[in-house]
Amino acid sequence: MRVSASFHQQASSSQTKLNRFLVCGLGSLGQQCVVALKEFGVSVIAIEEILPRHWEIPNLPNLLEELIVGDCRQESVLEQAKIHYCRAVLLVTSSDRVNIETAFAARLLNPQTRLVVRSGKENLNELLSDRLGNYVSFEPTQLPITAFALAALETETLGFFNLEGQELRVVKRQIKVGDKFYGCLTHQLNSSIRRVISHKPYLSRLPESVHQWEPDTAIQGGDTLIYVEVAPQSVDDTEKSTLTTKKKRKRFWRRIAQRIVWKNLQPRLRKFWQLSYQYQTRRVAFICGITVLFLLLCGTGLFGWYYPDITVRDAFYATAVLLLGGYGDLFGELPQTAPMPGWLQLFSLGLTLAGTAFVGVLYALLTETLLTARFQFYRRRPSVPQHNHIVVVGLGRVGLGVAAQLQEFKQPIVGITNTQLDPRILPELPVIADDLANALKKANLPTARSVVVATDDEMVNLEVGLMAHTLNPLGTLIIRTFEEGLSKKLAQLLPDAQVLCAYALAAEAFAGAAFGENIDSLFRLNNQTILVTEYAIDAEDTLHDLLLAEVAYGYGVVPIVYQKANGISEFMPPDDTRLEVGDRMVVLATSQGLRRIEQGMDTMMPKCWQVEVKQVLTPDAIFEGSNAIAHISGCDLSTARALMHNLPGTLPVPLYKHQAQRLVRDLSQAEAIARLVPIVCTSCQDIIRLGKVEDSSC
Repeated sequence: MRVSASFHQQASSSQTKLNRFLVCGLGSLGQQCVVALKEFGVSVIAIEEILPRHWEIPNLPNLLEELIVGDCRQESVLEQAKIHYCRAVLLVTSSDRVNIETAFAARLLNPQTRLVVRSGKENLNELLSDRLGNYVSFEPTQLPITAFALAALETETLGFFNLEGQELRVVKRQIKVGDKFYGCLTHQLNSSIRRVISHKPYLSRLPESVHQWEPDTAIQGGDTLIYVEVAPQSVDDTEKSTLTTKKKRKRFWRRIAQRIVWKNLQPRLRKFWQLSYQYQTRRVAFICGITVLFLLLCGTGLFGWYYPDITVRDAFYATAVLLLGGYGDLFGELPQTAPMPGWLQLFSLGLTLAGTAFVGVLYALLTETLLTARFQFYRRRPSVPQHNHIVVVGLGRVGLGVAAQLQEFKQPIVGITNTQLDPRILPELPVIADDLANALKKANLPTARSVVVATDDEMVNLEVGLMAHTLNPLGTLIIRTFEEGLSKKLAQLLPDAQVLCAYALAAEAFAGAAFGENIDSLFRLNNQTILVTEYAIDAEDTLHDLLLAEVAYGYGVVPIVYQKANGISEFMPPDDTRLEVGDRMVVLATSQGLRRIEQGMDTMMPKCWQVEVKQVLTPDAIFEGSNAIAHISGCDLSTARALMHNLPGTLPVPLYKHQAQRLVRDLSQAEAIARLVPIVCTSCQDIIRLGKVEDSSC
């Protein structure tokens, strides 16, 4: 079984102990965790303080080996649940305080059991993980955020997560004629940055699991590809920006020059004047500023003309002093070479009076602007998009998380809430704070691309979801629910909507973590939840000494990261990599795939193919072919050489189909002729015909 080495060193070898799990709290999440754990075929015990009148999941008590009514924080209650024989304890009550108190009590009673805790206190959880050991925590409302955001995008990206400092994404791609993948063989797409998960030929059924694709099939128009790849890095963007810096500068100055040309400036001024009707303060400031500037130029010209002995600068400053109210102090500063005429004195007085009026208005407007900015603190949020945008209804923790991810994807978005949102939170997010019915009208819902209904009230989500579907029946609708029963009924009522039960998604992560695995992320693929799961290989592990091909095709998972014990990581590792003690591996897996790994080799898919080598075309093919056979099949090099020296012959080691096809291709490159040979699949009770897979296990 897939259990950490420390667990095997400290725990009893009792099968009862290994297969016994305790769930504390039978709310919506707790009930979903029980269902998820039972899919692994283990015994589940539960503690609930007050039993509900109606179970959200019918017949839930029948899934439990024992149901204890009591306070899970009490040591006596935990002892009644036989915590000493529990492999893991899932603390999933609705109270963080209760969960953490129970974690302390559970650790005192059983120092080896794994603690999986529902808690949103990140800093405290890190401290507790270091202190208690074998402790992992999740916030169930945060786990499905990426699933909600990607569902709203309705683009090629199905999943997005970060591993080893690299961003990876799962892509669903509809192939068109002229596409870069068009005409390629499916296996040719696999590389150090990409791994094929699924290939659906045009008009065929969607595969039910990963690896149900033919490596030697040419990709045609209309086919659907699903693959995981390392997202393009910012290095290329940096190089491009460095090369285009000069061009950008030239464009900037060219735009400035174009704007100051009168024929381009005139319509801009007209537009500004029209907009000023909506902002009277701006219009008054504009008029006052133009008037003061005009008086300043007139005064400078008159004083320069009447007093030719002074410089233009002195004339400018003299006019500015008059405009600022310095009529009584100015004339003693000017050279009196001739008596000042009355009209000039009157003009100077007029400058002072006009300056007092207009400059005073500018001072007042400036003061008002500063005070307004002082009390508002933050700038106004952007306006609501008009079309092809995403509407997020409900800006709680989930809604804000979805909005933040969508902003990272550079999507036009508007948020709807019935309370005011702090301006410091997502300041670039357009927000409508109003009654939900009115807010939907203001959000331009009929022209929206997607609607995500993610409030914390399930009935509100139902109501808003139906309203949104009425206003925009063609848009993508994503509804957040909490109960499995309502989710199924709503999915039947709105078959085109994506109804995501938050606790059902989170429960799969909790259940996977209970078996000692680290769950890094999750996303939805073909109506299944895919968990990004990390494994550490130890001596007692069923993964130890397996080839990645056996892990991938035997357990139905997709290895995407392999890290050697020395710390060197490799993305999209080759199938012939052998797992050793101390290695680390990250896979994409459904709960079914995790269950197979947990239950061990007895649940692996059968190997239904062999490779027959007919002849070699060159003497070197014997050496090269032997190495290829040993690496890909995992057999001893002596066995491979014995086969290559006694041709024709069949490799006695059975293989998975993808393995066998790769071996045939490599032998062909080594100038050896080989072919696939089907064998009787005892699991399918059928003969597997060459070139056609009749069962998913083959």
